[in-house]
Amino acid sequence: MKDSPHQLTPWLPGEAATELLRAKAELVSRESSELAAAAHPDVLDVLRELTRAMNSYYSNKIEGQGTHPLSIQRALEQDFSSSPDIARRQRLAVAHIKAERELERRIQSAAEVLSSQVAIEAHRTLYESLTEDDRRTPDGLVVRPGQFREHEIQVGGHAAPTWQSVPAFLLALDRAYGQSRPIADHLIATACLHHRLLWVHPFVDGNGRAARLQTHLALLPSTRGLWSVNRGFARRAEAYYQALASADAPRQGDLDGRGNLSQKGLVTWIGFFLDVCLDQVRFQRVMLNLDEMRMRIQALVTFLSARNRSIRQAAVLPLHHLFTAGPVSRGDFALMTGLGERNARYLISALVKEGVVTSRGSRAPLAFNLPLRHLHFLMPNLYPEANTDNLEER
Repeated sequence: MKDSPHQLTPWLPGEAATELLRAKAELVSRESSELAAAAHPDVLDVLRELTRAMNSYYSNKIEGQGTHPLSIQRALEQDFSSSPDIARRQRLAVAHIKAERELERRIQSAAEVLSSQVAIEAHRTLYESLTEDDRRTPDGLVVRPGQFREHEIQVGGHAAPTWQSVPAFLLALDRAYGQSRPIADHLIATACLHHRLLWVHPFVDGNGRAARLQTHLALLPSTRGLWSVNRGFARRAEAYYQALASADAPRQGDLDGRGNLSQKGLVTWIGFFLDVCLDQVRFQRVMLNLDEMRMRIQALVTFLSARNRSIRQAAVLPLHHLFTAGPVSRGDFALMTGLGERNARYLISALVKEGVVTSRGSRAPLAFNLPLRHLHFLMPNLYPEANTDNLEER
């Protein structure tokens, strides 16, 4: 029976293991900081909103309840499927996006972000906007937003602690992780908490979603919202679960730490977590490479011009300028094309219709955009599911 917080030790790896992990964590932090200079801030804001939708899609996909990216986009525009099951998953995706945005506004302190209260708030904020039917589990239980479970539960081969002991376990997590640390140590503690929270399994359902929301918040000083750890987890879902399970293992003899659980298993999980982070950072650096972006823009313009004569190669230079330097007036965009007034106007109108550029009004500046339907040109393989056929019913 699991009813005492000491059964969840060690809270952190030993110093020797930490030194090795710290080097990798510092690499994640350093390479992440370089992303902020890779494009104009307005373009990065567009990327952040795209990443927010990706966070929702991949977190729900891990739970086996994902819906197509285009269905998520429609749901954000209040266009829901006529299929009850798909509409329910759309509402869950939107709830995740709204919860992430709301939590980012409320949670600011690095010490606060690793507290159990944030996990509770993440769960509550995610589920409180959903109806009781949308919160019902396949077993018929209703998830109560931010409320602890009141029965015993087993997830796969893991028997969670007794429900009465959940508050004591969360208090122990707060004592272990609820403090400010240097960024590298913060990343290591974030990985540890991610596993330890899932091990406690405080809620009837939604533990994984709540843990990933909290992890997103904890990683914000590094990600700046520009890359998604959920994407990495989902693309390596089997390895994700295996690495989590390795940290569930009991201590393997006197050389495996001094806690109740395996220190070696915990180090394996942290190493996997940091590898996923580093992989996502480096992938996003490639996506934001200025020279490669110019070639991708040219490929997209070539594709679009084959089906719309108003779109010409003259669009490549001003589009790349929007990416690197930010919004410009319609007049300046037209000048950069070198086209006559009428052809430039037709070109701008066509690009707006394709979603490649956006504008808040007929006289407002033009801004670079990352539309889902053309994302496979502009950021190939970033969100490949967005370019698949959406077979879900409307």
